[in-house]
Amino acid sequence: MGNIVISSSEFERLMQTIADSWNEGNAQKAANCFSENAVYVEPPDKQVYHGRNELYEFFGGDAGPEIPMHMTWHHLAFNEVEQIGFGEYSFQMHGRYHGIVIVKIENGFIKFWREYQYKTELSWDEFTSLNPF
Repeated sequence: MGNIVISSSEFERLMQTIADSWNEGNAQKAANCFSENAVYVEPPDKQVYHGRNELYEFFGGDAGPEIPMHMTWHHLAFNEVEQIGFGEYSFQMHGRYHGIVIVKIENGFIKFWREYQYKTELSWDEFTSLNPF
């Protein structure tokens, strides 16, 4: 069987499932968006997780996260040919972060996740006040 290729709308649904899962504290639902051998990294090596099982534990495991997570996507874009997408986000847990994640989709799951984020107390509107869109 050939590779499963997803559409832009399916990519948006996948990324929203991750945000919803984190907001609900549902580690399994979030981990299920990733391939069995996924690699999740904040370069160069600030956070590195390999595989769905490690991600399940990172996302809170059986007990759920120690404190609530809150994830909001501001922009999502997807290259259907390359199966590479990005999302600009705000995330709050142990502080507030605004950032960008680049993902590579393989057979309908996230195979690679690479995020760049900036810790700040500023709201999204304050953070982007010089070029709001």
